Amino acid sequence: MPTSRSFASPSAMNRRLFLTATGALSLGAALSACGGDSGDSSASANPVGQADIDKAMKTPTELTFWTWVPNIAKEVALFEKKYPAIKVKIVNAGQGTPQYTKLRTALKAGSGAPDMVQIEYQAIPTFTITNSLLDLRPYGASKLKDTFVDWTWGQVSGAKGEVWAIPQDTGPMGMLYRQDIFDEHGIDVPKTWDEFAAAARKLHKADPDVYLTNLAANQPAAWHGLQWQAGAKPYVTSGDDITISVDDAASRKLGEYWGGLAKEGVIGVEPDFTDAWYAALNKGKYATWITAAWGPVFLSGSAKSTAGKWRAAPLPQWDTAKPSSGNWGGSTTAVIRSTKNPIAAAVFAQFLNTDPASARMFATEQFFFPATKALLTDAAFVGDAPAFYGGQKVNQVFADISSTVNSSFQWPPFLDQAATDWTETVGKSLADRSDTVRALGTWQSRLTTYAKDQGFTVKGG
Repeated sequence: MPTSRSFASPSAMNRRLFLTATGALSLGAALSACGGDSGDSSASANPVGQADIDKAMKTPTELTFWTWVPNIAKEVALFEKKYPAIKVKIVNAGQGTPQYTKLRTALKAGSGAPDMVQIEYQAIPTFTITNSLLDLRPYGASKLKDTFVDWTWGQVSGAKGEVWAIPQDTGPMGMLYRQDIFDEHGIDVPKTWDEFAAAARKLHKADPDVYLTNLAANQPAAWHGLQWQAGAKPYVTSGDDITISVDDAASRKLGEYWGGLAKEGVIGVEPDFTDAWYAALNKGKYATWITAAWGPVFLSGSAKSTAGKWRAAPLPQWDTAKPSSGNWGGSTTAVIRSTKNPIAAAVFAQFLNTDPASARMFATEQFFFPATKALLTDAAFVGDAPAFYGGQKVNQVFADISSTVNSSFQWPPFLDQAATDWTETVGKSLADRSDTVRALGTWQSRLTTYAKDQGFTVKGG
């Protein structure tokens, strides 16, 4: 399964995390100090010439790449075969938060940072706000836009057209469900969230030991994905101005819906990715898992006793006339701005994720869900019919879902804080089966205060 399935653990971060990258400056002050621009706005007008690229790729060079992807040396070997003068040192500096923490420390020290780095979509604003990533436009990255699913390009692009990273994998959200439990209780696959709620009540009434699903109270990533699907716009950043609306109308709709089901006691709310949660999946406590495209492979390895009983479907919809989904997980390859070898590093980031053999290897070796249009329409990939899912073409289901992910969703430059505050407010309300809508207001207030303390001008909300 993709190792970038979830947000970095917020417990490892503190409220002044970003100051490790900006010294004594607040985020807003740091932004102002660099002119309010995270990159060179003229970069796209000054492309690097092909002669310079050819020269750089024939010059003996060692690059350092921080990544947590298992066995990625296989993909890197493809790059080194094409460019034998370039050697890539692979370093696992931790997954998610541990790596980001080490990266901020290195950036602050002015030494020890890698040339390239694995970075999740939601973490990109955290590093562009501190001017830490290289704009890849001068190195030809803009030409790759049509290679990737449209919404992924929006995740790696800046307000002025900068290209901050190259997409690697994705996590469009869908629903895995137990066909046997649905059949036993006469439940049809819910097409709408109203049908989903009715099914939740019906199932739990018929069997109090079984829930239609579990909405983990410790999982802000899933909540953000559901916000994404619902059309919420919790964060909109422009320079050092940010609009925070984590309790907007769409989010309150989610709060009323999921908070209501939790209060009724017809869904589970236990923490996910724990021993108890794994056991629950294996014994049939949950009839569905609201997850992402990496979920099918993960589940087949974690709930082996249920093989053949699961199927996949799109998320239930708020408006069936406008199918929509959110994204949970996925990552990119970015180049650190301080690299002494920007051409070689930029070429590596692009090759790693666009070379057909390398991209296919991510899908077949690490089981990452693709970001490239070519793989999402590849007959061998979408035609795979695993026995665990009763021979269903699960990849095709999620490939279709990927085309419905909204392209306008944005992340804040302080996601770790947002995740921490969500867990302590909204997540707690789910765990306590209390007022989730009220908890959204508390989350909004806490984030607004935090952003102001960091020097942002907070609008809206």
